[in-house]
Amino acid sequence: MPSNAEAAEIFRNIADLLDVLGEKFKPDAYRRASRSIETLTEDLGPIAARDELGTIPGVGDAIAEKIREYLRTGRIAYYDRLQKEVPPGLVEILRLPGLGPKTARRFWVELGIEGPAELADAVAAGRLDRVKGFGPRKIALIRDALRAAAAAPPGGARMPIETAYPVAERIAGALRARSRSDRVEIAGSFRRRRETVGDLDVLVTSDEPEAVFDTFSRLPEVKEVRLRGSTKETCILANGLQVDLRVVEPAAFGAALVYFTGSKDHNVHLRTIARDRGLKVNEYGVFRGEERIAGSTEADVYAALELAYIAPELRENRGEIEAAARGPLPALVDAAEIVGDLHVHLPPSAGPSDVDRIVGEARRRRLTYVGVVIGGPGADGTPWSLPPATVARLIAADDPALRVRRAIEIGPSATPRRLPADGAEFAIGRPTAGSDPADLAAPDGVPVRLIAHVAGAADERAPRGWIERAHALGAAVEVGPGAERLDSTWARHARESGTRLSVATGLGGPPDDPTFPIALGFARRAGALRPDVDNAGGGSTPVVRRPSGRRRS
Repeated sequence: MPSNAEAAEIFRNIADLLDVLGEKFKPDAYRRASRSIETLTEDLGPIAARDELGTIPGVGDAIAEKIREYLRTGRIAYYDRLQKEVPPGLVEILRLPGLGPKTARRFWVELGIEGPAELADAVAAGRLDRVKGFGPRKIALIRDALRAAAAAPPGGARMPIETAYPVAERIAGALRARSRSDRVEIAGSFRRRRETVGDLDVLVTSDEPEAVFDTFSRLPEVKEVRLRGSTKETCILANGLQVDLRVVEPAAFGAALVYFTGSKDHNVHLRTIARDRGLKVNEYGVFRGEERIAGSTEADVYAALELAYIAPELRENRGEIEAAARGPLPALVDAAEIVGDLHVHLPPSAGPSDVDRIVGEARRRRLTYVGVVIGGPGADGTPWSLPPATVARLIAADDPALRVRRAIEIGPSATPRRLPADGAEFAIGRPTAGSDPADLAAPDGVPVRLIAHVAGAADERAPRGWIERAHALGAAVEVGPGAERLDSTWARHARESGTRLSVATGLGGPPDDPTFPIALGFARRAGALRPDVDNAGGGSTPVVRRPSGRRRS
């Protein structure tokens, strides 16, 4: 069955093949279309049926016709033809770190090399030693790239941001604490809070670059130093992730942060604006002729281009630059505005001390309310509930400064008779594979305040139905990392459809749990403002009380 993800992959592959064939402009066009398609929150079929494919950024007439062909047949003849023209191993070479399309094409045209294995043999045999443009350093980089690719995990180098986050923060923390670094920032897709990251770009300012590099390369996370120059060091981590550490002069730090944060399409648009104003913008600053007129801060860089500041999470060239040209952008939801969490889990065997730990952490974070799940359906469908003493401790912990509320998880088929615990003040909807959102209803006087675990449903199109159901019930949907929360793409769909978001806080997790900063980043990436986020005060009052009287048995 045709899907957006498969279509995006096909266009990405077309771009790679065109690169190898030496095309100059077409690859970028197909990559832009691919990125736009993979972030759509609506299937391509209905868009094509409305004859609106041309409204997708980067999709012109030629690509729109290929999308229609794909929807009709499941294939694209142009892609099939390109695959016959290019040996498949050349695309693998193209994806090796540090090797671009021109180099891959030279291997093919000049040396008859058609894949990584043949390239490795050529390097070992010294066939590159006397080829123009391949000096000892370049050959060493190729050898390292081949070795890294062989050791990389299946599926490519990109990894979920929740996997990369803890190690990235440890690296930044160590550089701040142990080296002579004045500023340390992690840029790239990590800073934009994309769901996956391909590598890490770390920017620092320091008067002693060698001391910074020494600190970095000695970290336990670093497996191999790939390259060290006067201002840049490249290392490979134990988990296979590449990290590029750059020491930047303070006067250019803001420009470097804009440049290395990206995205590529955002930066291309900025360069176009600069050119139209008789300026030049790059990682060193904004220049009028040879004079640098901005560069020390990101705000200065945007101001020099007559743009308002744009938050990193929005820098995807989806209209944010046009909006910034009109004036200041609305303030995205901020960490300080998150005032509670309605979806906190304790183990089924949790005791009163576990309650004290959760409550203590909530107070430390200055939250004003917390909802703890006291029961629900287990993994095998068997109902469970917290021990009575634990529930009693929750009730006792409630006070005006921190409202402690009791929640119950329900599935679409839940009825009051099947609720596994009494005393719940509100319900959290939990979709199950193949379930119908219309079957989820508030049980006997217990309002549904949140629908969580949405992306855990089996059908990849299911989030849309659950978002609509949340809107109908006046509930929020949970956003955050992992397989069972909405990502930034679906969060944007929810926000645009008028459904409130709830940012997962990771309350009760380990000290380095990255759930909250990533979830907040996803919400910001979706363009969420404070009123869009339920636990930032965007929804109704969090104090939920059940009506008097007992639930019917």
